[in-house]
Amino acid sequence: MFPDRLRNLALLILDDAEQARLKIAAAESCTGGLVAALLTEIPGSSSVFERGFVTYSNKAKEEMLGVPGDVLADYGAVSEPVARMMAEGALQNSRANIAVGITGVAGPGGGTKMKPVGLVHIACARENRAVVHEMLQLGDIGRSAIRMEAVETALKLIQVQMR
Repeated sequence: MFPDRLRNLALLILDDAEQARLKIAAAESCTGGLVAALLTEIPGSSSVFERGFVTYSNKAKEEMLGVPGDVLADYGAVSEPVARMMAEGALQNSRANIAVGITGVAGPGGGTKMKPVGLVHIACARENRAVVHEMLQLGDIGRSAIRMEAVETALKLIQVQMR
């Protein structure tokens, strides 16, 4: 289901997290649970992957992750503040030590001049550390490609927070 490079990266993350006794959670919008699917595709991942939140709608982001409605209204769902709050909300609403939040425009429609197709915001939170963020501007490379790039970047941010 996933390319070998992503499976290998996920395996490394799971091994490192298990050795460090860290639990991981994911809050996903445009990726629709792909980070959770990738991590749980690997046998034994239950010792590390704590839970996933698929918060595709703004209401889900509010109800499940505590993202304030005014932040969604002011910045839009596809924004750095929302990605950060998604990651922090996943951390607060789970037993995880590290959580990633992903929101973006995967296309083919839905893009605007200010937020074009291929714009993705990813944030990763870890207990007692600053949240890290990365913005991707992938262009309209296709829905699947955008989602896979977002998954890969999310995994790399998890690695950064594990160091």
